[in-house]
Amino acid sequence: MAPRFKEKYMKEVIPAMMKDFNYNNIMQVPKVQKITVHVTLGEATQNIKLLEAAEKELGMITGQKALVTKSKKAIAGFKLKQGVPLGAKVTLRGDRMYEFLDRLISVSLPRIRDFRGLSTKSFDGRGNYSFGLKEQFIFPEIDYDKVEMVHGLDITMCTSARTDEECKTLLRHIGIPFRK
Repeated sequence: MAPRFKEKYMKEVIPAMMKDFNYNNIMQVPKVQKITVHVTLGEATQNIKLLEAAEKELGMITGQKALVTKSKKAIAGFKLKQGVPLGAKVTLRGDRMYEFLDRLISVSLPRIRDFRGLSTKSFDGRGNYSFGLKEQFIFPEIDYDKVEMVHGLDITMCTSARTDEECKTLLRHIGIPFRK
């Protein structure tokens, strides 16, 4: 069975986008290509268990094993050596991406306290959208008692849209709640 948001994209988003931008062909309609969820912990240089816990939590949130990211170069001011594990990331594509998007929009974002919508200023000019979350507790998969440290998440949605306006319209049709 296809994910709910994939069916929504096929049945609702494609016709709406074709009408909004006067596309001649279905293949011109932009789509979400991948979603990257990233956690960086500066404290992981002193305590590696924090990184392992964050990696496990990221795996529970996304349903996919996280990849550990390492520092690319040494920075003396931060007491950082090259090749030290600093964070974890997951790149979601296909059905897992649509399932994560469904859980993010339907369950997690409404759980944010005093949520008024996501910022419309986080587009990069090439049709990608990034935003950050301050804590991982908004996801129902996370057990509050087993968390070692509160940390944030960075989420990037890469689309095939060529402009920010196309990307914004695509994400609005999918259901991303933007600030008015």
